[in-house]
Amino acid sequence: MIKIDLITGFLGSGKTTFIKKYASYLLKKGMNIGILENDFGAVNVDMMLLKELERENCELEMIAGGCDRETHRRRFKTKLIAMGMCGYDRVIVEPSGIFDVDEFFDALYEEPLDRWYEIGNVITIVDAGLEETLSAHGEYLLGSEAASAGCVVFSRAWEASAEKIRETTAHLNQAMEAIQCGRRFGEDIFCKDWESLSDKDYEMLLNCGYRTETYEKQHFDGQAFQSLYFMNTGICAENLKEAAERIMSDTDCGSVFRIKGFAGNTEGSWMELNAVREKADLCPIDAGQEVIIVIGENLVKEKIESQLNFLPDN
Repeated sequence: MIKIDLITGFLGSGKTTFIKKYASYLLKKGMNIGILENDFGAVNVDMMLLKELERENCELEMIAGGCDRETHRRRFKTKLIAMGMCGYDRVIVEPSGIFDVDEFFDALYEEPLDRWYEIGNVITIVDAGLEETLSAHGEYLLGSEAASAGCVVFSRAWEASAEKIRETTAHLNQAMEAIQCGRRFGEDIFCKDWESLSDKDYEMLLNCGYRTETYEKQHFDGQAFQSLYFMNTGICAENLKEAAERIMSDTDCGSVFRIKGFAGNTEGSWMELNAVREKADLCPIDAGQEVIIVIGENLVKEKIESQLNFLPDN
C-alpha cells in the first residue's frame, strides 16, 4: 500500500512552501515520492514553484483549473490511478484550498484506489496571521480542513505576535464550533520557524496521522471561489506588488484574498509574487513566466485589469 499524505489549508496559507520542505525531507530519507498538485486556476503557478524538487525519485503531477466538483474529482481519481503504477513509497497531495477534504477521503475508498493507497497523514496549514473575517464558505473550509488533521501547522508564526497567534487559535476554534465539531486546538498546534525545523520535527509530522471527526456538513450553491488569470501584462515585479496591494484593498475588484504569479524585476531577474490581504511578498525565483492569478469571490475582471494597468505618477 502506498501512503498518501494530504496537505490542506486555505488558499494562500503556505501549503506549497510547506510541501517543498516536507518533500525535501522525504527525499533525504531516500524515499521515492510523487506530488499531485491541484492548482486552482488555469495556469500552473504552484507547479512551477515545486519544479526544483523534480528528479529521478520525485515526480510532479498536477490537476489544473477550478472546474466543478465532479470534474475535479474525476481528474483526481484518474491521476491517482496512473500514479499508483509508478512504485512510489509515498504520494503527497495538495488538494487546493477550496475543496472539501472529505471529497478526497471518499475517492480513496473507491476501487481501485482502495487497493493501492492508504491515508498516511493529514497536515493542515493555517496562516498565523489569519484575517479576522472570512466568508461563510471560507469559515467552513477553515474548520472542516482542520477537523481531520493529524497536525495543524501555523505558517508565518515567526512573523506573528503571541497575541496574534492566540487570536488565530481562537478563530480556528470558533470555526470548529460553528460546524458542530467538538475538537479544539491549543498547545497541540505546531508553531515553529520553518527555516529551523529539526529531523525530530519532521519525523513528528511524518507520523502525525489523521483524525476522524464528526461535524455538520455544509453545501454551497455554485462555485463560491473564482480565479482569473492575466498573461503578458508587461508589468515589472515592483509595480506588480503595488498593483496587488491596490487590488486587495479595492472592494470594487471583488473580495480578493490571493494574488500569485511571476514577473521580471528591473534587473532582469524573475520574481515570485505571493500576496494575501495582510501583505504582499516578492521573492527571487530561478525561472518563471509572465502570469498573474487572482483568486477570490465576486471578482470583477474589468476593475482588476484597470488596477493592473494603472501606473501612478512619479
